[in-house]
Amino acid sequence: QVQLVESGGGLVQAGGSLRLSCAASRLTFSSYFMGWFRQTPGKEREFVAAISRYGGSTYYADSVKGRFTISRDNAKNTVYLQMNSLEPEDTAVYYCAAGLKGPTSGYYYWGQGTQVTVSS
Repeated sequence: QVQLVESGGGLVQAGGSLRLSCAASRLTFSSYFMGWFRQTPGKEREFVAAISRYGGSTYYADSVKGRFTISRDNAKNTVYLQMNSLEPEDTAVYYCAAGLKGPTSGYYYWGQGTQVTVSS
């Protein structure tokens, strides 16, 4: 079955940077929109960013515009989320997802998540 595996989470001070990666397998990677979502305990999962099949279009939640950048390398079956100017409010478990329709909904496959903690 399709697998999405996130990595790169950790602890960082406010104002710092972190780069998340998501590697896909058993998937025709270039056929899919890829997205990043995040979730904190007791809250619904929220959309963070998405990127079209070949990277020509990107989409961001208002809360991360100007700070986060999504990118993809189809030759490596990998999508990235570069997070700069991190704030404590960015603390969450971050998930990558793949879907045939997007950019903010309709994702079929999900990774296991990686924890990002931003200290003040």
